[in-house]
Amino acid sequence: MTRFDADTPAERRKLFADAVVAHRERGSAFLTVEVASDPELDGVDEEGDPLPGPWIQFAERTFNLDATDEELDRVKALVSEFPEFRIDRLESPEGTEGTNVRITARSDANRLAGFVDRAFQEVYGRDDGYRAWVVAI
Repeated sequence: MTRFDADTPAERRKLFADAVVAHRERGSAFLTVEVASDPELDGVDEEGDPLPGPWIQFAERTFNLDATDEELDRVKALVSEFPEFRIDRLESPEGTEGTNVRITARSDANRLAGFVDRAFQEVYGRDDGYRAWVVAI
């Protein structure tokens, strides 16, 4: 891969699909996609600094992401639109807010890329022009 960020729907989906292909070809442990922090969506810490934006990891055939209770409802709705995907595990460790979600996703790179793009928009509330980075392959 020669590029690692994109900010239009077509560019993001191509970026995500290329990252899935690179991940599979390299046999890497996982790939990670992150988006820029948005204080209105992600909140701020006690010092007023923006909290990190959301991320989605993919390893072999599994997506891994964190979600608040409200976001979890949106994750479930989105996964229901992908018959080849299923939520395998929900973990809410004691003392933490939210849930870690593991989704088995057996599909081609383009379908996986479409899911990631939609998840950032529909689950995490990003607008159509959000910027995403592939930060690990």
